[in-house]
Amino acid sequence: MKPKYPHTHRLGFLIGAIDFCTAGLFLLFWMPFLRKEFESILGKKIQPYWVAYLIGIPTLFVYTLVWMANVCQDMGEKAKELGIEGKVTSWKHMFWWNVAGLLVIVGPAVATLRFFDTLNKVERKLNEIEAAK
Repeated sequence: MKPKYPHTHRLGFLIGAIDFCTAGLFLLFWMPFLRKEFESILGKKIQPYWVAYLIGIPTLFVYTLVWMANVCQDMGEKAKELGIEGKVTSWKHMFWWNVAGLLVIVGPAVATLRFFDTLNKVERKLNEIEAAK
């Protein structure tokens, strides 16, 4: 049986590093593929990343960061709802690793790694639930 969520995003740190080096342009191409996944998992519509990116330009990307932190918050809450233990992403983790984490340069990559790790855990759990039906 094919899993409902076949994606495994084990390259979270690399995705974060590439995104940082391209000033968010990389995610303009990557996020449309993930948006449907997010909406399916979270059960609600999510503003397209490109809209958040464009609004982010005049706000020095603060709006884009808050958009991503909100997605992280929702994903972290979904992980807890599914009973996933351990470290999961959150609004604070995404925001502060992207702001204060810039001082150590790799902060955004650390935040993105945690996000994709949480996404993987949620997808695995949902696939297990689906397989048990």
